[in-house]
Amino acid sequence: MLSLTGCGMVQSVVGETKVDYKSAKKASTLDVPPDLTQLSKDNRYALPNNDRGVATASGYQASRPGAPAAAQVSSNEVASTGNSAVRVERAGNQRWLVVQQTPEALWPQLKSFWEESGFTLAVDDATAGVMETEWNENRAKIPQDFIRNTLGKVFDGLYSSGERDKYRTRLERNPAGGTEIYISHRGTKEVVTGSQNESTMWTNRNSDPNLEAIFLAKLMTKLGGTADEATAKTAVDNAAVQAQHAAIVGEGAGRYIRTDEGFDRTWRRVGLALDRAGFTVEDRDRVNGVYFVRFVNDATDTRGFFSKLFNLGSSDKDKEAQRYRISVRADSVNSTQVSVWNNDNKPEESPVGEKILTLLHEQLK
Repeated sequence: MLSLTGCGMVQSVVGETKVDYKSAKKASTLDVPPDLTQLSKDNRYALPNNDRGVATASGYQASRPGAPAAAQVSSNEVASTGNSAVRVERAGNQRWLVVQQTPEALWPQLKSFWEESGFTLAVDDATAGVMETEWNENRAKIPQDFIRNTLGKVFDGLYSSGERDKYRTRLERNPAGGTEIYISHRGTKEVVTGSQNESTMWTNRNSDPNLEAIFLAKLMTKLGGTADEATAKTAVDNAAVQAQHAAIVGEGAGRYIRTDEGFDRTWRRVGLALDRAGFTVEDRDRVNGVYFVRFVNDATDTRGFFSKLFNLGSSDKDKEAQRYRISVRADSVNSTQVSVWNNDNKPEESPVGEKILTLLHEQLK
């Protein structure tokens, strides 16, 4: 009866989205008594004689002599709200935070933020400006009924939402000397398979902009952008919805996405779109406007969740994961082309290339 009740409860989740990822192991925090001096930070990775700091490859390339100048963002391109120290901006269906701190100063705060939120980190790459959590379950999606309230603490392992989430945080240094923080969500769910429903497997589910907004609001509060989380959530929710900024044009080898934004803004939004769509970004060359990515067509990926999690059968999947180049090229100050090229540096005209273009367009529009 208990197991049957646990299965049934998963279907009764209603109401506004809440988050509770307490199942992950949290790192302990070392508090320094007020009468002692705070220990100095580990500066092994600090760059000498650089007051601006560089936490991303694109930021480094942008600071080099001869690099393309960053496009200015006009008031009708991006809506923003919040104070001058931390504010939320929005373009299309993407939101991000703009913080008047360097990436070096923000990095330890972001690590602390995800640990306090119940996550451990799978990727912690300050050089690339990318931080990614391990998969974790949102326990708030399991309703609190009488049985769970009385026996849940003892038999908590019997309850599952059937879903797992992970979050990627990307930092980009903006021309004004501050930092833009992007949070992207990826999800997976357990589905029943087989003619007799005798087995289950884990499959990808769509990214959830609401979950991204929740953690942006939480982070905004932690960084001092608002006095409380409710105010931060209102600021994120009230970021004005913009008109579509992208469209797919052309045919065959000349097919591409055209945006009505400059190179700098499009470059950063393409990076977030790749994170959301689940691409593996191996490298990026901002000077030439190229992201080097690996992509596996999920339609042919029949491995279970734990096989993917622990990379079982990775040799076979590595053969299937093809390398592509996402080209970002400016047409003018307010127009940019985004196209898909294969590893031989030729336009990708296959159905997979069309799928990649469609995935990017869904995020950029």
